[in-house]
Amino acid sequence: MNTPTKITVTRIIAVVLMLISLFVLSVIPGFKTIEIANTGINLVYLIVFVLFVIACYTDHLDGYLARKNNQVTDLGKFLDPVADKLLINSLVIFLIAPSIFSPYIPESCGPVVGFNMWCAIILVARDIVVDALRFIGAAKGKVIAANIFGKLKTVLEMVAIGAVLLNDFPFRYFDKGWPVGLHISDILVYLATLASLISGIIYVIQNKHVFLEKSDKDERSNN
Repeated sequence: MNTPTKITVTRIIAVVLMLISLFVLSVIPGFKTIEIANTGINLVYLIVFVLFVIACYTDHLDGYLARKNNQVTDLGKFLDPVADKLLINSLVIFLIAPSIFSPYIPESCGPVVGFNMWCAIILVARDIVVDALRFIGAAKGKVIAANIFGKLKTVLEMVAIGAVLLNDFPFRYFDKGWPVGLHISDILVYLATLASLISGIIYVIQNKHVFLEKSDKDERSNN
């Protein structure tokens, strides 16, 4: 296992640590009621945010090192998207209803910002469709590359998740001029969802031939 792959594995471990901390730290006396300096940020979520930022950086670092040192491997190609999906989708699902999954967030932190349920469904469903398309393409010897909207979607998702973890800080100071119940972090979530939809549609349109073409194995069997 080379260095880029080890970094990818570290990202998977970071995801596990984030999810564990969200539950375990909530039962430690004192943690569940701590707000950071009247910012609306819960201490537990701040810890998860730090782990999330580190994990996001490793997403860039492992790919950079793999390309720079010519260390791209099949194991790395498999683990990297798995790590990305675990990192993004696990937190997206968790943050749909933080008041349900994380009732320890104190009222002193103000209104708790969550991840829009319908946006979360679209984001997860899009990933399932694209991954299925890539799986079919790989079985037929076709490589389906990421498009610019897919990369933009990932960046927007990371920014949106970070904003939700920080309970819309520092944007909450500018939310008073927005319609009631709308936060800037919500807009980031909507933008990430829009980019996800566009990239998913582009993937399907550009690679619809994958569904129609026969694999090399099928062609050999017919011959």
